[in-house]
Amino acid sequence: MRFGVLGTGFWAREVHARALADHPSAQLVGIWGRDVAKAKAVGAQFDVTGYGDVDELLAQVDAVAFSLPPHVQAPLAVRAAEAGKHLLLEKPLALDVASADRVVTAVRNAGVASVVFVTFRFQVGTWTWLTQAARTNLVGGSVSWLGANYAPDSPFRESAWRIEHGALWDIGPHALSLLVPTLGPVESVQATAGQGDLVHLVFTHVGGRTSTATLSLTAAEMAAGVEVWVHGDAGRLVLLPPLDGAVDAHQVAVDELTAAAVAGATHPCDVVFARDMVAVLATAQRALETGCRENVEG
Repeated sequence: MRFGVLGTGFWAREVHARALADHPSAQLVGIWGRDVAKAKAVGAQFDVTGYGDVDELLAQVDAVAFSLPPHVQAPLAVRAAEAGKHLLLEKPLALDVASADRVVTAVRNAGVASVVFVTFRFQVGTWTWLTQAARTNLVGGSVSWLGANYAPDSPFRESAWRIEHGALWDIGPHALSLLVPTLGPVESVQATAGQGDLVHLVFTHVGGRTSTATLSLTAAEMAAGVEVWVHGDAGRLVLLPPLDGAVDAHQVAVDELTAAAVAGATHPCDVVFARDMVAVLATAQRALETGCRENVEG
């Protein structure tokens, strides 16, 4: 399958483009960016064409991998789907439910395949953990992700959308990608803000299960780390996700998108799953603003 990458930042270069360039069967065809000079520079790095016109790139590919801010990604995803291209999307899909719904509608109308790249879901350890969790009568769970994005050597410290929207929207999708498949869809959210962009979330899932998430991009370097677990009648099931396996995970996501496209099938992490995560995050944002428990709207 021929892929184009939309985006020129660190994640676009070092994960999306690198994974596709090294993929044994997918073909990286080109890079598009809002700054054509950057697109050409990244294209030259991988010996492909850099484009300033997104339609020119779409005409050359079967699928597109997105590495863009969510408010830029959503309308371009609609455009790519309407052009008949399969979508490897980044999280979050959008910053509001209406924009996410437009992407879902475009994907359905076009009949294209979609996968949202939530890194942990495409790692072997997570598959094993999810299989164990499915055999357990679970009660609840927790995700703690403290990131040090503003450390001097962090490649994300200049990301404007992350600075504006913080850990809730950047790390929240990762937490939901693990809590929802194990504990079920989220029905309501309570939320409290801490220092910096720190947020504490309490999710109530279908069936009365509950979970918590503590998320920050502004933690001290010495405090940074990820902890994930669910618990039930088999005890506590702990996930120890590797934080350095994004390229390998991306290649798995490419394989699974390709398989879905060939089979005409949906993927567990498709655009609908991505849309539902946006609905939960938007609910959490309201809960932070109101100080009240908020119900997730369909």
